[in-house]
Amino acid sequence: MLILTRKKDEAIRLGEDIRIVLVQIKGGQVRIGIECPSTLRVLREELYEAVRQENMKATSSDPAHLAMLPKHTKSPSDVSKPS
Repeated sequence: MLILTRKKDEAIRLGEDIRIVLVQIKGGQVRIGIECPSTLRVLREELYEAVRQENMKATSSDPAHLAMLPKHTKSPSDVSKPS
């Protein structure tokens, strides 16, 4: 982990596209501003973890749910072609 010291209104650059600015220091909190491309997702750690956990749950298979799936589905080669 890289640890840097910054004062209010000082910034940190990550590559060419990301700029992190120390906006405010108040009590035990620090406010930061993040400038980055709109294609880059920026999440608080706790929200990132919640999304990750939900994704893990969504991808795990429950045997009870698998039993409800049809036993056979038609493949494209099974479907007759119109003449």
